[in-house]
Amino acid sequence: MLVLAFDTATEVATVALVRDGEVLGERLSAAARLLADVERLLAEASTEREEVDRLVVGLGPGRYTSLRMGVMTARALSFALGVPVAGVSTLAALAAGADGALPVVDARRREIFVLDGGLRCVRPEELHIEPGRMCVGDGAVRYRDVLEASGARVPGDDDPRHVPWARHHARIAAEFGPAELVEPIYLRAPDADMVPARKAG
Repeated sequence: MLVLAFDTATEVATVALVRDGEVLGERLSAAARLLADVERLLAEASTEREEVDRLVVGLGPGRYTSLRMGVMTARALSFALGVPVAGVSTLAALAAGADGALPVVDARRREIFVLDGGLRCVRPEELHIEPGRMCVGDGAVRYRDVLEASGARVPGDDDPRHVPWARHHARIAAEFGPAELVEPIYLRAPDADMVPARKAG
């Protein structure tokens, strides 16, 4: 079975091509290059689009615009190729790539998205961390000082565990179905929706 997986929820986008559990190729770039990366991966694996059996897309939470781009691309490819789609939380993929670590994604506005007894959006200083627990993700990198002051361990900025690699999405995806059932995870309103509220306040 050939699975095409990708995630565009964070500042970096990841794309992977996986056949029966074996990673044929994986790329790291930006959401705007998603389709170009897909085509390059397929070409490098000497594979045609029509050979793809399933799609997996990262659902976030993360950056609103790039997250929407990934989900809409998954829907379009699913329709064009006639294949089912599964959605995987970006936080769950980060956790799958760093066993036992707490996944932390930068939510901007001095907040982070975490998978800690459920999906949550909190301020870094509000997060209660077991001493010595590892935190991974771009949020862990950005708020390293705050998290480490709370007792967390954060790998170096260039550590690959901070990236939600698409190979993990392909590995943990479970329920495949119609593309229209795949919805992004936001946890809060996009920045544009907050402007009227700020003016009213």
